[in-house]
Amino acid sequence: MSGRAEETLSYEQARDELIETVRRLEAGGTSLEESLALWERGEELAKVCRRWLEGARARLDAALAEEEDEGEGEGEGEETEEED
Repeated sequence: MSGRAEETLSYEQARDELIETVRRLEAGGTSLEESLALWERGEELAKVCRRWLEGARARLDAALAEEEDEGEGEGEGEETEEED
């Protein structure tokens, strides 16, 4: 699975497959060729998860910035006490 197939994986699907891939690698008993294929697949899945997490972080940052902007607008025109 590569290219467009990774784009259709949800974060949870990619994470679960990554966990299974790591489990298989850690269990051993695979040939060198199989181990390399599992490692490469794990790298692809890790990238998918990273993209999902980066997207989530960007959405969260945008929502927080929007909330902050709205909060600043509400306080305009109000007098504040200054400390002496």
